[in-house]
Parts: sequence; structure tokens; C-alpha cells
Amino acid sequence: MGRIHQLPMSVVNRIAAGEVVERPASVVKELLENALDASPARIDVALDQGGIALVRVVDDGGGIEADDLPLAVTAHATSKLRVAEDLERIGTLGFRGEALASIAEVSRVVIRSRTPDGTGATITVDGGRADEVRPDGCAVGTTVEVHQLFGNVPARRSFLRAAQTEWSHASEAFVRTALAHPAVAFSLVHNGRRVHDLPATVSWRDRIAGLFGAEVAGRLIEVEADDGEVSVHGFVGRPEDDVASGRLQHLFVGGRPFRDRSILHAVQEAYRGLLLSGRQPIAFLAFDLPPDAVDVNVHPAKMEVRFREPSRLYRLVLSALRTKFLAANVTTRLEPPRPTVASLPEFEPFAPAGHSGFGTGAERIAAPMSRPLWPAEPVAGDRGFASRVAGDAVAAPPAWEVDDVSRPVAGEELAVQMHDRYIVVETAAGIEVIDQHALHERLLYEKFKAAVESGGLEVQPLLVPEKVDLAPAELELVHEHVGTLERAGMKIEPFGGSTVIVTSKPALAGDTPAGAIVREVLDRLSSTTASGGGTSVLVDEVLHGLACRAAIKAGDRLSQAEVDALVRDRRIVPEAHHCPHGRPTSLTLSRQDLDRQFRRT
Repeated sequence: MGRIHQLPMSVVNRIAAGEVVERPASVVKELLENALDASPARIDVALDQGGIALVRVVDDGGGIEADDLPLAVTAHATSKLRVAEDLERIGTLGFRGEALASIAEVSRVVIRSRTPDGTGATITVDGGRADEVRPDGCAVGTTVEVHQLFGNVPARRSFLRAAQTEWSHASEAFVRTALAHPAVAFSLVHNGRRVHDLPATVSWRDRIAGLFGAEVAGRLIEVEADDGEVSVHGFVGRPEDDVASGRLQHLFVGGRPFRDRSILHAVQEAYRGLLLSGRQPIAFLAFDLPPDAVDVNVHPAKMEVRFREPSRLYRLVLSALRTKFLAANVTTRLEPPRPTVASLPEFEPFAPAGHSGFGTGAERIAAPMSRPLWPAEPVAGDRGFASRVAGDAVAAPPAWEVDDVSRPVAGEELAVQMHDRYIVVETAAGIEVIDQHALHERLLYEKFKAAVESGGLEVQPLLVPEKVDLAPAELELVHEHVGTLERAGMKIEPFGGSTVIVTSKPALAGDTPAGAIVREVLDRLSSTTASGGGTSVLVDEVLHGLACRAAIKAGDRLSQAEVDALVRDRRIVPEAHHCPHGRPTSLTLSRQDLDRQFRRT
């Protein structure tokens, strides 16, 4: 007998399930695609335990004939393809006919369906074994329930993460699909709590607002461009509205969400010079091109596509965004009026005398200095470094007095702010250029971290609690991580609907708006939860978010006292050479480097 044999269909289906069904999010995606192909007006999704215990998708579309129900759960049975050539012009979201059979092989699936002119019927499939089709008095449309995913495959089930992590992935799959189809109403319920209820709309901006909040949607910049038969339309964020992760970057073609590194690189390239390293822009882009110009049959989960002319799309995106930015005269970050500098950690004895760190408002500007930058009595014979600082405390002397400027007193460093973003320090070895935001962010992070670990984090109750409107998914994160947020000094309470009130925040955050802090922190929590981070990791991400939002920004003008305090306070933090994201906080040019550049050697 030969060694080669044909695999039983049950084994084939389990192999297919391994490619198509990775976790509950995969089930949500496949069932939503099937539902959308039935041309519904509304789709309702319900999950229990992140989708591990139950995924239910209900649509009011065209339904499935009773006689077709057994075929619907059979491998490679589909109504969407007839001949091989159809693969070159796919106009539906589903087309392979594998999803239901694969899901039914590793769970218990119940399907109820009724066509507009037919009678309702139901079928149950448990571990690949189908029962007889039975009559069912269901409404027009289709309901698919998936119970206990991988319940009959313990080895696969053991690879599922915690319910919260699975929920994060499943809700993201829902969001991507709902974004791509604003003309369809959607709802999402998790463990009995309604997370999303999205009415149908003709406006993509309205759908974005329903998922991510009206404030985010209202600040988006609309972009549109075409290159013959290829076009792109969508919305991008202002450079100052950057976020910590790529959670708000979504690409669509033909109503299908997809990933593409090349296009995302074009987006990043358009923002080059406008964002800090490690920050991500917001982008919602939909492409329209002929069906034969894109191949969607290149990935088991259909998350990746292949374009016939990828460089054409790259150029189109880059041109669309840069043209929009140039039209808006964006040559630097589009900064709105920002709050004044948040409080710098009060490290002694390095803060200047009479100066308690970075204050706010008039307090900050009027902070006394430990020494005048330009002494009344210059030291004879001392030819010092001439500062050109237009500082808040002391003005520079006239040009003819430059030679009489003294150096700082012994043991101090002369530091000046350049271009409202860098600090240049004269050192014994040469000069050091400091990124003011990166250094302050590191100092704040270390201060936050030490305070939390010692239990001594100072919390500032807000005299007038600040209202913050959140997206439904953000509100869910607040409910789930309220303890983590409180540990980091953020007290957040429900106010009604998707609005919360912030009643306290860490004192070190200064007058940084609570809304900006909350959104930054939730963005980081969302990414960390999706990757399965533990409690300590979650707290650390909250502290990163607090430090990032409260730190001095590029473009903030500092007084000389603030510059001096920032430079001195770095000495006591061993990790001050890098910010919490890993970016360097400074670079050094030795005197030998300078001499070599000026050809003195």
C-alpha cells in the first residue's frame, strides 16, 4: 500500500481553521463579512468573555434558503464564485466558502435564517457534525451563534489569551468593519454592556465620530486625490494630534479593511519633520480602483492584498497629503495654543534658589533666577560665550558689550534655548545639544514612577471637574482599568452617555488638560491590553502617557530659570540620556569635533 493518502474532510477543515480562525476576532471578521454580503440594513454583534464563550452576529439581509443550510457549513461551498476567472474580479467580502465550515469544526455553531419569501430554518453543527435542518420562526435575515470556540480542541484553546485581551482584538475587528461600511447600522454588546450603537450614515466623518468621538472626527483634515482610474479619499489628523500607536490608522479598498506597509510608509513620509520620533499620525484612507488591479486572494485571513501597481498608490497618497499640508501652510507642527509648561520635578539641590521648578502662567515667567545671566560687574579678562537668548527674565546686552560677558560661576553650566525646542550647553569638553521635550519627559516619568512605587504620588483634586467625551471603546477601557488609572493619580467617574468627568490628576501634570492626558493614556492602554500586558505593565504605560502629555513640547518658549532647572535636574537621573520611548535626549559635540569641522586640526 502506498504511503500517500487523501486526508479526511474533518482534518482538512481543521487545517483550514488553523489558517482562517486564529482567535474570536477572526470569527467576528468572517461572520461580519458574510453578513455584509447579504446586503443588510443593520448588523448586531454580541460577545461573551471576549468572544471565547459566544460570538453572535445578527443581520436583516437576504437570508439563506433552508435547503442551502447544510451546504453553507460545508467546505468550499459558496454562492459568490462560479468559475476560476471570478477570482480576478471579486466584488464580495467573502468568496472562498471556508469560514463557516472551519469555525464549525472547532466550536458549536447554530445558524437561523429566513429569506423574505421563505420560511425560517435552523441548523446546529458541533465539532463538524451537523444535525438535521429544523423549521424555525425567526425573522428575515440570518443569525449565527458560535459557542465555546476551540472547545473541542484543547490544545488550540490553551493558546487563547485572557478574555480582556481577546475582547480587545475582537472589538478592533468590529471597528474596522463598521468603519468600512457607514451606510449599514451596527451595534456591539460585550458581556451584556452596549459598547457601540452606530446608526447608518452617508457621512464617513460621522461614522468616525461614532467610533472615536466627535472631537477626534471634528479635527480631521479631508484629503482626496485621483490618478486616472485610481483614487483615494479620506481623512488624516493634524500633526499636533499625533498618537502613541497606529490604532487610528485604517486603510480600505472595496469596502475591505487591509494592511499595507508601503502605503503606511507613504503616510509617515508625508508627516516627516512634523512628528516626533515614535509618534503616529491619524489616517483613514479608502481607495477606489478596478477589481482586476487588486488581488485579495493572497492571505488566509484576507487582511493583506496585492496591488498591480503599488508604487502608483504610494505616490498618490504621498502627493495627496503633502499637497493638503502645503495648502494649509504646514511647514512645522500645526500647534494650537498650548497650555504653559507643566511642573518639573523638584529635585534638590539642583533647582535654582527661589525657583521651585516649572510653574504655570505668570508664576512661571516671573520665577526668580539664582543668578543673573548678564552680571552687572563683568569679570575682567573673561571672554565668555555670547548668548542670543530672548529670555523672559533678562535681555541680552548690546552687541558691543559681548566681550565683557562673564562665564557662569564655578561649577555651573551655561545653557541657552535654541529654536524653542533645543537647549545648547557649553561643557568643558565641547557642547551638548538637548531635546527639551525628550529630557523633560524622562524626568517626569522617573518622578511619576518613583512616587507610585513609594505610594507618595501627589494627587491634585480639580476644583472644577473636567468633562471629557470619549469614544465608546475608550469608555469601556475606563471601566475596565479604573483601578490602574487611580493608582496613577487619575480619578475618572461616569457622567452620562459616553462622557466622563476627571476629578483629580497627578500634581506633576501641572495644568495639562485632563482630556489630553486621558486620551493619551487610553491609547497606550488599548495597545498594551491587546498585547496581553500585566498590571505592572499597564501602570507603566499610564505613567508613560502622563509624562508624554505633561512634558514640555517642541515650540514651548522657556525662561532662563526653566532652562537652568531642566539642565541641572538631569544629573540625578541615570537614564536621562534616553526618553521613555528610547529616543536620545541629547547629543554631544566635542571640542575636537568642532575644531575638525572648522579645519583647525
